[in-house]
Amino acid sequence: MKKHKSALQENKGIEQPKMINAAGYVRKKEIAIAKYVTEIQKGNRVYLSKAITLIESTTEKHKLKANAILKECLINKNTSTRIGITGVPGVGKSTFIEAFGLHLTSLGKKVAVLAVDPSSSITKGSILGDKTRMEELVRDDNAFIRPSPSGNSLGGVARKTRETIMLCEAAGFDTIIIETVGVGQSETVVHSMVDFFLLLKLAGAGDQLQGIKRGIIEMADSIVINKADGDNLRPAELAKTEFKRALQMYPHKENGWIPKVTTCSAIKKDNINGVWKIITEYLELVKSNNSFKNRRQEQNTFWLLQTIEEQLKDNFYNHPEIAVQLIELTQKVKEELISPFDAAEQLLAIQK
Repeated sequence: MKKHKSALQENKGIEQPKMINAAGYVRKKEIAIAKYVTEIQKGNRVYLSKAITLIESTTEKHKLKANAILKECLINKNTSTRIGITGVPGVGKSTFIEAFGLHLTSLGKKVAVLAVDPSSSITKGSILGDKTRMEELVRDDNAFIRPSPSGNSLGGVARKTRETIMLCEAAGFDTIIIETVGVGQSETVVHSMVDFFLLLKLAGAGDQLQGIKRGIIEMADSIVINKADGDNLRPAELAKTEFKRALQMYPHKENGWIPKVTTCSAIKKDNINGVWKIITEYLELVKSNNSFKNRRQEQNTFWLLQTIEEQLKDNFYNHPEIAVQLIELTQKVKEELISPFDAAEQLLAIQK
């Protein structure tokens, strides 16, 4: 007679994974630094993205690992052309960058786009939607797009963009494009890390009048009037003439370059090759008169000092005693029991 098993009898269950911590989730095996470096130099985008995430992290452990990866990658990094692109919201930066990037990849270039999204001052969050806006470029095998939150950095440039550039160069990208937020912050930061600074403008919106003002116009190596198509073609040509006149009021650049003004239609891909021609002319000039090398050396010095300032600031705010005293002294400053200057002196004295 066949013996029936009870329905209440327990069967052998699934064994739990061995590597599990008290919190109840499986620990991922930590990737060795040598593995990161090897894969990045092969052009592996997964490892490149992971390394950039380490760079952007504020965790001390991640920072140390990121610095070790950077040190190894710096030895074999490639020379690239670094291009900064800025302009007010609505000028068509993402559309232009996609058209420009596709033109460069068609020429055999490997293009990395570091698109910086504005972080909310209230929620601290970012949309990071540049990959969705550059649908065609994101599918290009010779292009890499990395959106990053701007955080609290000046000019809308992510704090670790400089290090990300180095990793992209190590991964074999020969053209690095940095898109800034363009919402009024100082553009000095992006200007300090690129070889060529391109300013996108619009015609017919009163925007050309801003060209007379000093500042960002002085930094521009080229001004491009975008959306020069249809009914906007004639206004774009008029804006081009106005900007050319405005640029005559500025002194010549030390490197001997005279900034050029042109028009284009990113959506129709008109004169994108003309923009690249201007950049190549610029590069030929600055490399022939040694300005390119001098500028790179100046940038390295600038970023040395910037890194020191950032590290001093991090050390200050991460000091446990300062963290406690800062809360107490901030309250006293609010109640006008102590001046902000005396409070600052007391906090700074803790680290001495």
